[in-house]
Amino acid sequence: QVQLVESGGGLVQAGGSLRLSCFASGGTFGIRAMGWFRQAPEKEREFVAAISWNGGNTNYAASVKGRFILSRDNTKNTVFLQMNSLKPEDTAVYYCARAMAFWASTPSSISEYDQWGQGTQVTVSS
Repeated sequence: QVQLVESGGGLVQAGGSLRLSCFASGGTFGIRAMGWFRQAPEKEREFVAAISWNGGNTNYAASVKGRFILSRDNTKNTVFLQMNSLKPEDTAVYYCARAMAFWASTPSSISEYDQWGQGTQVTVSS
């Protein structure tokens, strides 16, 4: 049974940076795309970014493109989301997720992911 554990969330001022990590225990991490989603209070969960199984391709939501960088280290079963130039509207619970299909590229739909972490809170103050 795979488990995804996020870390790195916290409180930061607008314009600051945070780095989220997601460690995957068990499962087939090295052949699965990984993604990040976020959910703000009273809003639906939304796609943030995804990275292909080998790290060769990334996909970002328009709202974070140019500010967030997603990377992975398959030797450590970990993905990293570097978040720069943070804005108050980035405030949300951030979830790491594992793509359902092997060898997927960069899926952006919630339905394409089958394993989720517990989430980590990111709060950006103005």
